[in-house]
Amino acid sequence: MAITLKHQRNLSARASSKLRRQIRGRKKISGTAARPRLVVTRSTKHITAQVVDDLVGKTLVSASTLEGDLRAFDGDKTAKAKKVGELVAARAKEQGVESVVFDRSGNKYHGRIAALADGAREGGLTF
Repeated sequence: MAITLKHQRNLSARASSKLRRQIRGRKKISGTAARPRLVVTRSTKHITAQVVDDLVGKTLVSASTLEGDLRAFDGDKTAKAKKVGELVAARAKEQGVESVVFDRSGNKYHGRIAALADGAREGGLTF
């Protein structure tokens, strides 16, 4: 596994706690060709979703609020997260991906993370 706490000594308690939650989740979650991993990365302003095949180590599709058409989208951050979920689901369906494993990256399944997951489900992805 690429993430270790040993090399991250100068992190705050909050950041190291999130890193531990990420490691704990990644022990159980892995993306395959049949069911790739839907990774969610959240910052204070933006949210990004990627569909990753871990066996090959390749990102199949991605969507983010940093894209031009979503920057122009009016709404709060939760509405934008839902739109990102719908967009990543549509792009995944074009690539032939029907089912994914959801990786919330140590974030709580609440708010923008849950909205993105709901948008991806409405777009046709199954978890």
